[in-house]
Amino acid sequence: MKQLIDVYDKYGTNIIGVQEVPLFDVSKYGIISGEMINERLYKIEDLVEKPNLEESPSNIAILGRYIIEPKIFEILESTKPGVGGEIQLTDALKELSTKQEIYAYIFEGRRYDVGDKLGFLQATVEFALKRDDIKDEFRLYLEDLINEKD
Repeated sequence: MKQLIDVYDKYGTNIIGVQEVPLFDVSKYGIISGEMINERLYKIEDLVEKPNLEESPSNIAILGRYIIEPKIFEILESTKPGVGGEIQLTDALKELSTKQEIYAYIFEGRRYDVGDKLGFLQATVEFALKRDDIKDEFRLYLEDLINEKD
């Protein structure tokens, strides 16, 4: 978030955190297209929620890190359900982009896709191994589990 705050301090408008994803994964995310300002920053021109590969404008995915002006709440109130029959923040952001500038910043750092079973398990294990109160015991548990003979 600190990276996004720094961009917000410079531009004073909506900033969303993004990263590149493999092309075969674009259908899992909101995807942006826009004008490249520098190697990490885009001025958003379009946003598409979970496009199929053929319709995806890029492989730059929105990844749940946002600094959004309050106008988004008015827009969300009138946003109709989209992909999956759910109200999609990406659809509301698309509407917001017609009223206010939105920038996308390719942030640095490890991200976990906790909406995916494997991603959830990876996050759980990695964070457990960082906790001083359980890391040693948990590491032993994992080693025993791996070395277990069926």
